Amino acid sequence: MRRSRGFRSKARQKLKGGHFSIAETLQDFKTDQKVLVNINPAIHTGMPHPRFQGAMGKIIEKRGRAYIVEVPVGKTTKKIIARTEHLSEVK
Repeated sequence: MRRSRGFRSKARQKLKGGHFSIAETLQDFKTDQKVLVNINPAIHTGMPHPRFQGAMGKIIEKRGRAYIVEVPVGKTTKKIIARTEHLSEVK
């Protein structure tokens, strides 16, 4: 049987633990604000891919309850869609 290569494969250490907090859901970000992608494994909706864990990016726009974040990856930039539970403000 072929090995499963799902969305959360090889991410056991990255996606371990996590607690739900209503304060994380109620965060509000502005455009051009710097944010850190910090995945909360307790909340599955709006979760970006685990390869972006710990990446720093810039808010481009708001789309529904989620935000579009531009993250530099090598020589290019990627746009990811993530909800507020998975983002934290850079101080």
